[in-house]
Amino acid sequence: MSEVQHRAQALPARASRAPDGPVDTSVSDRPQAAKMTSALPRHPDNERCGEHAADAGAGEILPAPEGFPAPPGPAAYQGLLGEIVTRLAPETEADPVAILSHLLVAVGAAIGRSAYFQIGDSRHHPNTFLLVVGDSARSRKGTAWDHARALICQADPALEPRIQAGLLSGEGLVAAVADHDSDDPGIGDPRLLVIEPEFSSVLKASHRELSTLSPMLRLAWDGRPLQLLTRSAPARASAAHISLIGHITAAELRAHLTTLELANGMANRFLIIACRRARLLPEGGNQDPLASTGLRPVLAGAIEHARQAGRLAFDHQARQLWHWAYTRLAEPQPGIAGAILARAEAHALRLALIYTLADGERTISPEHLRAGLALWDYAARSATWALQGATGDLLAEQIHQALQHNPAGLTRSQISDVLAHNRPAAQIHRALAALALAGRVTHRQIPTAGRPAELWTATSPGT
Repeated sequence: MSEVQHRAQALPARASRAPDGPVDTSVSDRPQAAKMTSALPRHPDNERCGEHAADAGAGEILPAPEGFPAPPGPAAYQGLLGEIVTRLAPETEADPVAILSHLLVAVGAAIGRSAYFQIGDSRHHPNTFLLVVGDSARSRKGTAWDHARALICQADPALEPRIQAGLLSGEGLVAAVADHDSDDPGIGDPRLLVIEPEFSSVLKASHRELSTLSPMLRLAWDGRPLQLLTRSAPARASAAHISLIGHITAAELRAHLTTLELANGMANRFLIIACRRARLLPEGGNQDPLASTGLRPVLAGAIEHARQAGRLAFDHQARQLWHWAYTRLAEPQPGIAGAILARAEAHALRLALIYTLADGERTISPEHLRAGLALWDYAARSATWALQGATGDLLAEQIHQALQHNPAGLTRSQISDVLAHNRPAAQIHRALAALALAGRVTHRQIPTAGRPAELWTATSPGT
């Protein structure tokens, strides 16, 4: 890891102070959110940041595991949201990029669908689907969400009851944002922020026969009306604003992501962010690192102001940058990771939209676009890391799990025993071939009483 990347990951506290005195969050020609953040210190990318970390007693910074994606550059920590994360990072074990990503989704959920960016006939609203990938418990995914939840509920208390879990069916999703009608009062607030700490359960639910969850999620990300034409309980949500945060391990993602989800576009509607424990704080950090900064009321004011933003546009320089970036984002990438990255342009644009709105602006600047591109670049590298060796084949993943539980290896006959003999030999052959192509299994001939047998062994440990 380069020195610049190390500093970006560390995000230490800085000597600079927020402006003294009370903060006025009223809206003027140029909103106070933008005025204040322009005066605040930026992401610590200067040569003295290591000194500040030592002065602050910021805890032991943990090195990234081998092969883990390098953190996003300083451009991702733009404006108000970047400033908040920079203040929080030295006082928590959560990964700064995980805090930032959770906060971006939460802010976009709070703003609602009144703000948008339009390309052709398609409107992009500030709703985002986020999938945070990291080791269970140790990666501090939940801690990162706790920071974002506390901030967004303070900034917009009305959003708190609209933060819900338990996403198991398309019918349940539509019911949570259903329109009013004469027989059913429906839901008054069309915003919904779904948090799923065990996202593997959502993937499993979407695999069930006749499940409507995947098509409803795809429509929700697109911002289109949701409708279920059932005889018993027809429901419609015409203006839902649904954001989603899921937590999962890399092993679970590889095991439960299927070729169907890759083909139908559900998977590529998620921004995948790799997450790890950033530092060790044996006694915890400062319980309120944002005290006396004035950042909380600025965030509340920015969200309120953003609801009146309407249609946003690029400024001249950002438009030029977008044209340059668009051609590169549109280049197809190979393999499963490439399928996940197929909506690169839309993700980068939505991130830039949220960064802009959080800064109280109504025109996307080059800084906001660069922030969106920097975070998307990290998401692309996160997806490649998380899906390394993935097959998209549930049978292959089931066999791989069985091989992991039997380190000495299994023969084809033993694999068939594990599968209760209900899978044809041809399917097992294709699954083993996919695992071998991904480099996750090896095989060799072993002598038996009769003909030699193939012994298959897993080569990659569980994550």
